[in-house]
Amino acid sequence: MKIGIISSQMNQTLTGIGNYIYNVVNELNNLHTDCDICLINYKYDQNFNNEQIILSNPFSFFKTYLWHIYLVIALRQRKLDIIHNPAQVPTFFKFRQKNIITVHDIIPFIYPEKHPFSRSFINRLFFPITLKFADKIIAVSENTKKDIVSYFRIPEDKIKVILNGVDKRFRLLDDEDVYNVKNMYNLTFPFILYVGTLEPRKNIPSLIMAFSKLKEKEIPHRLVIAGKKGWKYTEIFQTINKLNLQDDVIFTGYVSDEDLPSLYNAADLFVYPSIYEGFGLPPLEAMACGTPVITSNTSSLPEVVGDAGIMIDPFDIDSFAESMYKVISNEDLKRNLMKKGLERAKLFSWKKCAKEIMDTYQEVYNNEV
Repeated sequence: MKIGIISSQMNQTLTGIGNYIYNVVNELNNLHTDCDICLINYKYDQNFNNEQIILSNPFSFFKTYLWHIYLVIALRQRKLDIIHNPAQVPTFFKFRQKNIITVHDIIPFIYPEKHPFSRSFINRLFFPITLKFADKIIAVSENTKKDIVSYFRIPEDKIKVILNGVDKRFRLLDDEDVYNVKNMYNLTFPFILYVGTLEPRKNIPSLIMAFSKLKEKEIPHRLVIAGKKGWKYTEIFQTINKLNLQDDVIFTGYVSDEDLPSLYNAADLFVYPSIYEGFGLPPLEAMACGTPVITSNTSSLPEVVGDAGIMIDPFDIDSFAESMYKVISNEDLKRNLMKKGLERAKLFSWKKCAKEIMDTYQEVYNNEV
């Protein structure tokens, strides 16, 4: 059995879907089955030594969207048994080969205003038919499966839930590793941490307003926001200026995969008030590092965090601030959340995720779906 995996998202910084593809391919390779995994891209990928199908891109000015439509034509004569689309990219007619798609979320349909117009438009145009032509759909959470069924009337038995994993790098680290990263980013103070792209869906202005109320209690902590700029992020900086928090909110920009576990370890608390997540990896990474977590009670986040973190209404600023204060001022609560988080994180692994994906390949290949 020969599987082609669309890997173009790994051309970018390894966040979100790119990180998912990297971990899945890495663990599929480690399974040592008789299945051949090859990568499909428009340029050579340096991360792996797998066979690679490099397709010239006739739409170089539209890499994100039209290249994937062209894929359907370009791959018709390739000797592949299954094409796996883990990037959730829209296509508009059926592959000759069996076709599996991973759906991470359907945010362009639920919150179209939280995405650039071009992305929402392309998805609304092509994504429903992409799901229709898929032989199997992998959803990264039960919540995502529920949304797919609700919005697209897809039969439940066509969808298989395979939860994401957490990389083994995210764990409790020695004080020296933590000190080195704190020193690198000049973090000489206790801090509360957020990790994620700066974009509307992440609800960062609400976090900043809650942090402002927390500062009224004269705590020594600052808020560290780690992540690259996405789009429509100006409200974040406007909120900081309005509340005079320029010295208390620190932006690190994108943090490398090597530094991120130490940054989680260094934080007294991790906060993640996102409006909607298909899975929500950062809270899981924080728990794996032993950092207490406060996150939204929306979408898939309760499914991931369970009772190992504190759930809040992401728009209830007073409750959010009070929850943060309770954690950073109560050592017993912090230790309890740390213990629960470490245990919860053990339930998620990329090895388990890859094994279930391989089982799905076998089911589709053997016409068991």
